[in-house]
Amino acid sequence: MDQYVTGSVIRTLRERQGMTQAELAERVRVSDKAVSKWETGRGFPDVSLLEPLGQALHVSVPELLCGQAVVNGNRASNMLKSCFHVCPVCGNVLFSRGEAVISCCGIRLPALEAEEPDPLHEADVKSVEDEFFVTLNHPMDKSHFLPFMAYMTGDRCEIRALYPEGSAGSRFFWRGSGWLYVFCNQHGLFRQKILRPADRRRQ
Repeated sequence: MDQYVTGSVIRTLRERQGMTQAELAERVRVSDKAVSKWETGRGFPDVSLLEPLGQALHVSVPELLCGQAVVNGNRASNMLKSCFHVCPVCGNVLFSRGEAVISCCGIRLPALEAEEPDPLHEADVKSVEDEFFVTLNHPMDKSHFLPFMAYMTGDRCEIRALYPEGSAGSRFFWRGSGWLYVFCNQHGLFRQKILRPADRRRQ
């Protein structure tokens, strides 16, 4: 992994619970010398100990690994505050409804920041009855392509996988006005506002 639980995190969490090294060692069923080695950076807890260590320190394993509390501030939010994460190793696309600690292939994945599209990444959106068609004038070869696009409204997110040598486009059923996200494997994530024709007429 590119990062692991650090000694300073273990020490800070232990002290926050008012525990001694010996007390923590007893709860995790290791020696106090092992805990001392962890906290001084002379050793690391085995992967099998992460869950009991988290339980003893009253944190989740993701919180233990990243060294910070994960607070759910999205309970009253909608889908428009969601995030995309893409693994640079396997290309896996992961979706979260807000801030999250997400890892894939041993790498912690930051949430992608969407930018306004430039001409290469701006989609042409055409509405036909209850559907709309999205097309881009974008390369789709093995070194430069669009792995996915997504249509997000206040209560739903639809993701379409795209592939090299395939079409740089897709179709969606209208669910209301929202955002279209397009991800380029070389330039990152872009988004543009899309309005259903009835909504455009009301503006």
